[in-house]
Amino acid sequence: MKVLVCDPISQSGIDFLKQQDDLKTIVLDHRHTEKELLPIVSDVSAMAIRSETKVTKAVLEAAPEMKIVGRAGVGVDNIDIEAATQSGVIVMNTPGGNTIATCELTFSMMTALARNIPQAHGSMMAGEWNRKAFKGVELYGKTLGVMGMGRIGGEVARRAVAFGMRVLAFDPYITPSRAKMLQVELAGLDDIYGTADFITVHMPLTEETRGMINKETFTKMKPSVRLLNCARGGIVSEHDLLEALKAGQIAGAALDVYESEPLADDSPLRQCPNLILTPHLGASTVEAQDNVGLEVAQGIADYLLRGSLTNSINMPSLDVQTSAKVQPHLRLGEKMGVLLARLGQAGTERLVITYGGLATELPGDPIARSIIKGFLGAAEGEEVNLVNVRAVAKERGLVVEEIKSSEQVDFREWLHIRAWAADKEISVGGSFFGLAQHPRIVRLNSQPVEIVP
Repeated sequence: MKVLVCDPISQSGIDFLKQQDDLKTIVLDHRHTEKELLPIVSDVSAMAIRSETKVTKAVLEAAPEMKIVGRAGVGVDNIDIEAATQSGVIVMNTPGGNTIATCELTFSMMTALARNIPQAHGSMMAGEWNRKAFKGVELYGKTLGVMGMGRIGGEVARRAVAFGMRVLAFDPYITPSRAKMLQVELAGLDDIYGTADFITVHMPLTEETRGMINKETFTKMKPSVRLLNCARGGIVSEHDLLEALKAGQIAGAALDVYESEPLADDSPLRQCPNLILTPHLGASTVEAQDNVGLEVAQGIADYLLRGSLTNSINMPSLDVQTSAKVQPHLRLGEKMGVLLARLGQAGTERLVITYGGLATELPGDPIARSIIKGFLGAAEGEEVNLVNVRAVAKERGLVVEEIKSSEQVDFREWLHIRAWAADKEISVGGSFFGLAQHPRIVRLNSQPVEIVP
């Protein structure tokens, strides 16, 4: 299987790939455009990229052997996730490798903002000695608003607490127990806008977050607030930020990411005196580059050679041990789905999948995907796979429900599928016999059976 390394990754990552006997690793010597990629990806099983290479729908369509795209880093907005999913291509990233690097850059930016360090340095280099012009503020006792409490946001919060700051955290997914552990207060966005002395953004770029900090939100902030974005360009409206800085609505800002990169030479952002700019340095440390390069190489090899999946964007992640445990259930589930489709009728609107006994201890999503794959593939001749199967089901209007049941059953492990089309219900039950885990169909509708699938 061929692995194409499209962007510069660490030598440790390249060496790891080259050490895998069943992988042939090709390292491109420069960034390729879409047009340049099209003729060279037809037999490629995996691509390793950073932020430069664009994995478009056209590139994916030109790569019928493609199984996985690995992003050395966090952001995946240079990959067409929808097209990858439809093509059955896994997209994975390495969110842990640059956590500390991005966190430390954020905190460096915050201290630089507080003490006007870049501006003071520029003044000194120009031969000046102007202490009065660069009076700053202390971080101690100030309120920091953290928007997004994932890995990076959490690490920033830890350091802020150590500096004696009060931390307000916005994240719909953080639990009260984690907030308590990090010594942060959960808050709404408006609370952060109206209270914080510093605001730092650590959220992904989505349709919901694009431009979420804009002209309207700046009016809610204190004139002394300082804003940082070391996450993804586009979350902060650059036009509105510039206007707010010029009008004195906020005291300062620091950006490491931009709506369009590289930042244009003539960008008006470059002329704003109370704005600190860096050229997307979030992961630019020796340690982070080595970490993400090795992580993406290991992730690609684990998936291609062992079926183990971590940090997937469009597919459930499974480690090697869990993958081995769940494989028999994937095979049985797919065969049950095929059987259900052949027994049923067109127009199935709803599937209910029930896990019983020891099956409740396994991750349900990959099993459900196998069942749906078998059902749709047999029923409608769809080109479906484990990656795109939920998207195809949604397109077909098929509602899928999953239940982990604690009810006593006659089997140590139990899979049961019910399907509804109009007013008609059909069902199939499956289990495993013996220590060797022999798969069996054990129920058709209400009738007990024993069928080797």
